[in-house]
Amino acid sequence: MDFPNCTEGVFATNCSVNDSLDTTKLPPSKILLTMTLSALAILTTFFNCLVITAIAVTRKLHHPANYLICSLAVTDLLVAVLVMPFSIMYIQKQTWLMGQVVCTIWLSVDITCCTCSILHLAAIAIDRYRAITDAVEYSRKRTGARAGAMVAVVWLLSILISLPPLIWRHYSGDSEQEDQCIMMHHHMAFTLYSTLGAFYIPLMLILILYYKIYRAAQTLYMRREASRASRHSCMTNGSMIPSSYPAGEGADDGGPPSPEPVSPREKSFSEPSTEEPPRERVRASVKAFQSKSRRKESRTESRNESRRSQFSQGPRISGSRERKAASTLGLIIGAFVVCWLPFFVKEVIANTCGSCSTSMEMADFLTWLGYLNSLINPLIYTIFNEDFKKAFQRLVRCSHYL
Repeated sequence: MDFPNCTEGVFATNCSVNDSLDTTKLPPSKILLTMTLSALAILTTFFNCLVITAIAVTRKLHHPANYLICSLAVTDLLVAVLVMPFSIMYIQKQTWLMGQVVCTIWLSVDITCCTCSILHLAAIAIDRYRAITDAVEYSRKRTGARAGAMVAVVWLLSILISLPPLIWRHYSGDSEQEDQCIMMHHHMAFTLYSTLGAFYIPLMLILILYYKIYRAAQTLYMRREASRASRHSCMTNGSMIPSSYPAGEGADDGGPPSPEPVSPREKSFSEPSTEEPPRERVRASVKAFQSKSRRKESRTESRNESRRSQFSQGPRISGSRERKAASTLGLIIGAFVVCWLPFFVKEVIANTCGSCSTSMEMADFLTWLGYLNSLINPLIYTIFNEDFKKAFQRLVRCSHYL
């Protein structure tokens, strides 16, 4: 423990003056850290506001599935506006200057909003799982009212998870802890209750559901590839059903059509003043018919080639979609685990092990690593959606919306 280099008596005033001068001068590393954290808070605010505005003004995005995305963006916006600024001031001053009432309010908002953000990710996983495994039935149940009910349940669970540790928060009687604002209790039950409800149970739920989503998507792709392969084999074996062609194309594949009589318009192409003999007119009509039949055959062959190439590229397209889906799920799960797992591991160790302790710098780093998830969420959950991309482009260009 470091002690201040001060003496009592007449030198006490000089010591306090020097301390005040030292505290007014921030080191460059502290200034750089403050600027970096402020930039993260501004970016988190900007991107979440962009998602909320895009959903609000774009009618194409007014879908029950996007209501959960919008609620997640609102929650992450609250983290950026109500939690991050106070944390930046706390890190900069290294002491809490706003009293214990404001400290309790800040901690309650911090824990509730972060828990709500995590539970939103679990709710989105549940929604996507039901949409892909029970698409027909769930499409009828997937209404705005049901999405609103899911959002209400998420907020209610977040409050129920964060309230008990706040109510039974341990206030230390040491004078060293009077100027600190930390969640500190030594009750094993509250530690397990808060960490399991806020992170570990949602983590297991997200991992299981996204694994099942990936398996279900893989099964759908395999079924589509099998259907494409069967249709391709039917085409190559010459057993395509004639009714599958549009009207007017059946004659092209069923053999050469019967010669058509020359229409009056085709007769008028030969001027009467030339006075062609009947034999020359017959040759001209035969040549016109042959060129017309060759054009029809070439068009039919090109259509068949395009169908064959489409069927042959089916497995490759579905494979690329499968890889894209796997990479998207990997980004979602990876970002969530990297941002929040270290923090909750530290929370379990610090509140259950009496002799274990972490430095203030490490605690702040792990806390802000969790806050970083509020910046990543609006990027991951919208950047792979073409409708959101177009809405963002229109927002940035300040254009009109449909």
